[in-house]
Amino acid sequence: MSLLLRQVSRNRTIIICTRTASSTASSRYLDGPQDAATIETPDNLTPKQKETLSAAIRIDQAGEIAANWIYRGQYAVLGSDLKTGPVIQEMWEQEKKHLAVMDKLQIQHDARPTALTEVAKIAGFGLGFATALMGKEAAMACTEAVETVIGEHYDDQLRELEHMEPLHSSIPLLRDVIREFRDDELEHLNTAVYHHSQRAPHHALLTTLVEGGCQIAIQLCKRF
Repeated sequence: MSLLLRQVSRNRTIIICTRTASSTASSRYLDGPQDAATIETPDNLTPKQKETLSAAIRIDQAGEIAANWIYRGQYAVLGSDLKTGPVIQEMWEQEKKHLAVMDKLQIQHDARPTALTEVAKIAGFGLGFATALMGKEAAMACTEAVETVIGEHYDDQLRELEHMEPLHSSIPLLRDVIREFRDDELEHLNTAVYHHSQRAPHHALLTTLVEGGCQIAIQLCKRF
């Protein structure tokens, strides 16, 4: 494991861990042999704990659906760009893996999926397509804003689930997956800044609007 230190927006420095695929928690769902941590769910949760777990997975699955469609929209516009196209494609491939794992987690823990799946797809594609039409920097500003909110959201989830770790082996694994995905998303944030997201026209306004939309989406998916 190695560490990457990079200055990003809002005067923050983020440390990113770069990992080999074999060392990641998600590989236990995609590649590794199945065990209690990957196929069972706790049967000793209180109703409140069960809802916390279900809501976490529901929100994260919906977020990965939206992220995939954001990159789909961006790629529809910028996919042929020799510099930006591969960057979008690489981040999109990572989001596809995230969604595959979240789909497995949703089944494992019998979490109710969001009723807003189609809305997430349409809104995600529209956001990605529209910001890409505004230019490469605006597309990267969209990624910067989305990943800022998602990184903070994953940190909140890690704190919420911490007290549930002793209850079942699936919970520490879930927290490891969330931690891994958080680091991936923050790496996307770094990538966006590196590719000049902050040069986008009306950067502050654009990122504020996108961040606000993401925060609203999280609350809607938590409820619905």
